[in-house]
Amino acid sequence: MTSSLESEHPIKAYGYAARDTSGVLSPLTFSRRATGEKDVRFKVLYCGICHSDSVFAKNEWGITKYPVIPGHEIVGVVTEVGSKVEKFKVGDKVGVGCLVGSCRSCQNCVVDYEQYCPKQIFTYGVPDADGTQTHGGYSDHMVTDEHFVLRWPENLPLDSGAPLLCAGITTYSPLRYFGLDKPGTKVGVVGLGGLGHVAVKMAKAFGAEVTVFSTSVAKKQEAIEGLKADHFINSKDPEQMQAAMGTLDGIIDTVSGNHPIAPLLNALTAHGKLILVGIPEKPIEVAAFSLIMGRKLIAGSNTGGLKETQEMLDFAAKHGITSDIELIPIDYVNTAMERMLKSDVRYRFVIDVANSLKTE
Repeated sequence: MTSSLESEHPIKAYGYAARDTSGVLSPLTFSRRATGEKDVRFKVLYCGICHSDSVFAKNEWGITKYPVIPGHEIVGVVTEVGSKVEKFKVGDKVGVGCLVGSCRSCQNCVVDYEQYCPKQIFTYGVPDADGTQTHGGYSDHMVTDEHFVLRWPENLPLDSGAPLLCAGITTYSPLRYFGLDKPGTKVGVVGLGGLGHVAVKMAKAFGAEVTVFSTSVAKKQEAIEGLKADHFINSKDPEQMQAAMGTLDGIIDTVSGNHPIAPLLNALTAHGKLILVGIPEKPIEVAAFSLIMGRKLIAGSNTGGLKETQEMLDFAAKHGITSDIELIPIDYVNTAMERMLKSDVRYRFVIDVANSLKTE
């Protein structure tokens, strides 16, 4: 398997891969395709660590094919472009998020919703257009079709901006789509982790009045003083949850752990929207009555298309939005994964790939 990975493409590459369901990552030599006429090749500088990287590395969704090189919050500098590339040149700062391909012709793709294309190609761990497996940003370089490469705003930091390619667009997109981007809108954010802290920043930049829900009282000071949220509710406190009834126009629920939905629906106004961006293991349970009596909605949202992701990066640069990060060398990645699963990070790990990944 390893030898074929090294020889299936002409350009040698280096990365960190999981080889089995332990999810433990270790160095791997593999290969990437030659630069095609519409391809952008870039040196990876930084790559954020997303919760789904751990899920995929451990095959918790049952679709992983090993070895797998995770990473879909990738920022770097262009080293080569194909002959028909129009948007980028050598030396440009660029980013690649959760997608590296789609059919480009279906009803979703033609309206810039590539994230809902039935033939979407994830940045790692799935078959690419040529049948070989995609490999993510825990690696020294990437080669990607220019349609799926994002222009990096000049004044957006590369390291703390990298997580926006997942956490940023995953929260920005539903705020925009569901009309929670208007000044004065009352928005709730459930969970104050990698996604949640960015959701607070995005909502505040839109001018919303933001309420953070968390089971950790210790996060109140950070929510109010650090992230400038307007209110904090301990979701374990029945009195606080009761006081919040009927107060919010919409809620972005970022929590992937199993948790009750009914109290959050109660916090919505009539016509309010509860949008799920976290992925709990168990199916949610909802009484139809709790939806009918207020014409309330439960919806889901999955990242964003390329046009919207570029819009999000430009918005973040304009408003000074970045992720709060802990920068790590790549050989710390397994410890970082363990800490992430314990919520022992404020709020996102980012791998300093260029300065720590050893190539031979």
